[in-house]
Amino acid sequence: MKTDQPLLQSFKLGATTLKNRVVMAPMTRSRADNPENAPTDMHVEYYTQRASAGLIITEGSQVSPQAVGYIHTPGIHSAAQVAGWKKVVDAVHAEDGKIFIQLWHVGRMSHPDFHNGDKPLAPSAVNPNAKAFTSEGFKDTVEPKAMTLEEIQQTQEDFVTAAKNAMEAGFDGVEIHSSNGYLFHQFFNKNSNVRTDNYGGSIENKARFFFETLDKVKAVMPENKIGVRFNPSLNGVFGIDATEETIPTFDYIVERLNNYDLAYLHLSEPFTDVSDIDFLETEIAKHYRPKYHGNLMINANFDQESGNAVIKEGNADLVAYGKLYISNPDLVERFAIKAPTAEWDQDTFYTQGEKGYTDYPKYNLQAQEA
Repeated sequence: MKTDQPLLQSFKLGATTLKNRVVMAPMTRSRADNPENAPTDMHVEYYTQRASAGLIITEGSQVSPQAVGYIHTPGIHSAAQVAGWKKVVDAVHAEDGKIFIQLWHVGRMSHPDFHNGDKPLAPSAVNPNAKAFTSEGFKDTVEPKAMTLEEIQQTQEDFVTAAKNAMEAGFDGVEIHSSNGYLFHQFFNKNSNVRTDNYGGSIENKARFFFETLDKVKAVMPENKIGVRFNPSLNGVFGIDATEETIPTFDYIVERLNNYDLAYLHLSEPFTDVSDIDFLETEIAKHYRPKYHGNLMINANFDQESGNAVIKEGNADLVAYGKLYISNPDLVERFAIKAPTAEWDQDTFYTQGEKGYTDYPKYNLQAQEA
């Protein structure tokens, strides 16, 4: 394969060598529609089809029953789930692929329907005023339960157990999902975190839950097999409204992460237009590349050209692709020959079954030339 494109060059990622810098981003697909919420043979096929990626990051996988917020999402806290993921990992490895699992707790972005009528857990009892995707369709979120210190500690232990389970399943590493308005992000934001104890108030306190969890996870697995994900300029979606404190908070977190030997820092460019908000950053990779000394991964709306450019310019080491990987299982091969990419069907992102999941064809060069 030609390696004149930066995206197609190999890369040393912590304990792992990647064959290219094209990453399959983590994406919820709602196909674990079984009582165990365990990956199935369909997951095996889906991920194996995409094993030419330098790295696959799986869909978010809940670390406990309390972490659930969307229907038919897989977990990594039960024996059945570990067994299902091991089949996925073994199949991806058989194709010379590398795969991390994303560890997920949605916090208040959940609904009592998932918790036997109990309120979901969150830093504070502040309703995100969003929608939860339940078995009966979208429902309004509720005021969550402010976590006790015991619940904070138990949740941290759930991440530790999930990391151990990931290692048992054979994953090359884990990504701690600290992004997109989910539990860790809720602690970072002063609108969703109004605590007055050691987990609220100052920026350092609001980051405490994340760093304590990271320290506990790295005690049970190598640091250089751990990635972390953030969305610094997220605003107006996933229940998060950014404030003047938002970017200083993420600056503090990112600079402190230089004290760790992580596999990577995974950042998202803004999901919405924030150009008229003077306290938010419009170019995340450019802002954080000088601040972070480790491996930096960037995502959100990149194509082949912009992906190559962001690496060539030195603003990122890896580029994660989401929707393009849904409809192009052979995305790396298409990039290599500069073939056109297929369009995705948004109507089947979160449905069940093979349609829109494992039935996207690979590019047929012979057919195109005929």
